[in-house]
Amino acid sequence: MRVGSGEAAIVGDNILVTAFLPIALAVVMAGLGLHLTVADFRRVAATPRATVLALAVQLLLLPPVAFALAWVTGLPGELALGLILLAASPGGVTANLFSHLARGDVALNVSLTAVNSLLALVTLPLWTALAMQVFLGAEGAVPPPTRKIVEVAVLVIVPVLLGMGLRAWRPALADAAERPVRLLSSVVLALLIGLAIVSEWDMLVTYAPVVGLACLAFNLISLGAGYSLSRVARLGRPQATAIAFEIGIHNGTLAIFIALEVLQRAGASIAPAVYSVIMYLSAGCFAWWLLRGRRATA
Repeated sequence: MRVGSGEAAIVGDNILVTAFLPIALAVVMAGLGLHLTVADFRRVAATPRATVLALAVQLLLLPPVAFALAWVTGLPGELALGLILLAASPGGVTANLFSHLARGDVALNVSLTAVNSLLALVTLPLWTALAMQVFLGAEGAVPPPTRKIVEVAVLVIVPVLLGMGLRAWRPALADAAERPVRLLSSVVLALLIGLAIVSEWDMLVTYAPVVGLACLAFNLISLGAGYSLSRVARLGRPQATAIAFEIGIHNGTLAIFIALEVLQRAGASIAPAVYSVIMYLSAGCFAWWLLRGRRATA
């Protein structure tokens, strides 16, 4: 399945998204850094079980699940390729935001985003090449998206480090900023959801009946597997929450970039674009469910 240049422009060249999203997320990530210390990351490093579990689910379980969903739902070749691109992409930056709002372990999220982004330089081209062979009968090496991976790392790590530095310098200010940062995070999320739906409405109406079910199923499986497997492994709720969002909020922007700029297959950008809208809604409901459960327990 191929789409024309008009659809590609809708998916890949949204000026509002590309201008607003990095600035808003950088501000929010700096705010999250206000509540993190070096000790938080030492704790994550000292208990690597959560990290190993999250990476195993992300890198080894989810791509085969995406292959199975593409086959069961009968997705055309390029749409199926887009779903695999999405599954093989690391967690999105907004995973940290959802985890913060749902009282997850944000230090674990930041650590997972950094490590997973580095591993994706190897794993993402491998899964993409396999998907092209299976669904399109095409073979060829897929270059690693180094530049986009670096952009993600900078967008996450640099603002967090600035926030952590401010906390070390002015701890009272960091404590006072907790409620405003949480409110700002909620506002940014609401704006992102609204912007995603409005800007991609035509694309959603056109392609949601074809690929929407597969994207929704994959999102729910990602969130559910991350949380349930973490609890089975006897990880705490904050760690399980962090892992659920880290592997449930995939980097759709990276997948779209690879589809359009690296593979030159606009049709493969449809599934990541549809997923990017669906994941905000389902992740918001999932965060509400987690918070409701915590209040009931309390």
